[in-house]
Order: sequence, then C-alpha cells, then structure tokens
Amino acid sequence: MLVIIIIVLLALTFDFINGFHDTANAIATAVSTRALTLRNAILMAAVMNFLGAIVSTGVAETIAKEVVDLNKISYGTTVMIVALVSSIIWNLLTWYLGIPSSSSHALIGSLAGAAIADAGIGAIKVEGFEKIVASLLISPVLALSVGYLMYTIIKHVFKKANLGKANIGFRRLQIFTAALQAFSHGTNDAQKSMGIITMALVTYGFQKTTAIPHWVQFACALAMAFGTSIGGWRIIKTVGTQIMKLKPVNAVAADLSSVLVIQLATRFGLPVSTTHVISCSIMGVGASSRIKGVKWSTAQRMVYAWVTTIPLTIILSAGLFHVFHIFLKI
Repeated sequence: MLVIIIIVLLALTFDFINGFHDTANAIATAVSTRALTLRNAILMAAVMNFLGAIVSTGVAETIAKEVVDLNKISYGTTVMIVALVSSIIWNLLTWYLGIPSSSSHALIGSLAGAAIADAGIGAIKVEGFEKIVASLLISPVLALSVGYLMYTIIKHVFKKANLGKANIGFRRLQIFTAALQAFSHGTNDAQKSMGIITMALVTYGFQKTTAIPHWVQFACALAMAFGTSIGGWRIIKTVGTQIMKLKPVNAVAADLSSVLVIQLATRFGLPVSTTHVISCSIMGVGASSRIKGVKWSTAQRMVYAWVTTIPLTIILSAGLFHVFHIFLKI
C-alpha cells in the first residue's frame, strides 16, 4: 500500500509541475498581448485545465496500456517511480532554463528508459510506442502548417478591416481562445500521470483493467489546476515574446491552430506536446505574417529540445533505475 501512495504522490507532483511548466504556454499569447493580466490568465487557465482533465481519459488509457508490457517487467515499482522522478527532474531543469520542453516527451522517454533498464527492449510495446512517438513528432509540424494556413485565411478575410478596431476585437476574442487552449491542454496533458497511476493500480491488483478511476481523474486534474495557479513566467516569456512580436490577431490565429491540433490528437487518444504544438502554431502564424519577423534562434532551441528530450530522458531514467535498484534496493 505504501508503494501505491508513493507513486500517486509522485504522479500528482508531476502534474503540479506540469501545471506551471506546460500550462504557461496556453496563456502566453493572451498575457503577451495584454488581453489578460497574468493573474487573471492563470486563474482562468487553472479552471479550464481542471475541466479539461475531468472530461477525457483516452490519452491516459493509451499511456497505461500501449507503452510498456507490464507482464515482462520484473520491478514494476522501480520502473514507475523512476519514470516519474526522471520526468520531474527534466521538467524542473527545463523550466529553470526557460526552455519550452515537453512534459509528454519527458514522461514517455522516462517510462521507456526505466522499462528497458528493467527487462530490455522487449518490455516496450513497439507498435504502441512508435504510434505515440510519431504523434509527438508529427504534431508540431502539423501545428506549424495549420498556423500558417489559419493566419493566411484570417488575413484574407479581414484585409479591408480597420486595423485598430480589428485589434480591439481580436484582443477580446483572445479571452475565449486562451480558455479553449487551456481546456485542450487539460484534455491531453493531464492524462499522462493518470495513466501511470492506473498502471500501478493494475500491477498491484487494485483493479483488473486500464480504465481510469474517477478519483484518479479528479486528483490529477486538481494537481494540475493548482500547479497552473502558481504560474510559469519563465516559459510565458519565451513563448509569448521570444518567438515573434505578437499582435492580438496573430495570437488568436495561433490559439485556434493549436486547439485544433490538440483536440484532434485527444480525439484519437494520442498524447502530444502542447508546448511544441503551441510554439509551432506561433511560428506558422509568424511565417505567414512576415517570415523575417520570427526569431528563428528561439525556434532552434525549441527544436533541439523537441528532438533530444526523449533520448535524453531514456538515458536519464535508465541510469536512475540502476541507482534506485542497486543502491536503494527497490
């Protein structure tokens, strides 16, 4: 029973950190254009993240049953604890450095690394793992394309509009699109730790299926909402100001683009990185507006984190597995 409590607490800690790490991306556009104050944006995002997290479980079930084969793992406790500790370390490190890294990438990589350290590559469900990694890698490219197309359409529709009046209208609309963004984040990102907790419950015989219990949904949603309420100014600064100079019309286009991509992924139970989806939507909008207006040096840092997070967290968690198993005897 103590082991389950430790895993649940670590999973909720991961969700709490995810709240101020990843959710900052959801409100970055609204804060940077002053559509919302930081305080109001954070409160709104906390509520919408909570609502999003309790209405969907498809992504959580994917994490619980399609990454690791529980029947092939010898030390399930160590695998789950190490996966959570590794992803927490990675999230705190990238948050401190202000890098919009992905909590999704970190958790998937950490889970895979710990499982491989335990039972070899055979512990990974290759088909499910490949599908998840594909969704994580393809979704930013899709977001970039949708962002480009979305802003192109908006430019065409509003080409004769008065710029001043249009910006006032789009700034008001941003409150709605930022709320949608935060809700979408909750429907996808909060699901990952739900999947880990459910894996633990199945491993220890507390339930027979990977269906997500309601109490797990509620606890993870609450932890993420609380984390969101703390805020994440470091990430907001990077996403909201260091990719391009955002105007309300740009922000609305980016918000709508990322919402479409995240909701599409959630519909099919696929985990995506809201960090990378939102950032790439902004890049797509920027490229459609004025390609030289995008700060591609920031984009390069994001791409680097995008490509390296999974392999680096696999290495980190594999190392931690041996430390925990050999020295801590768990």
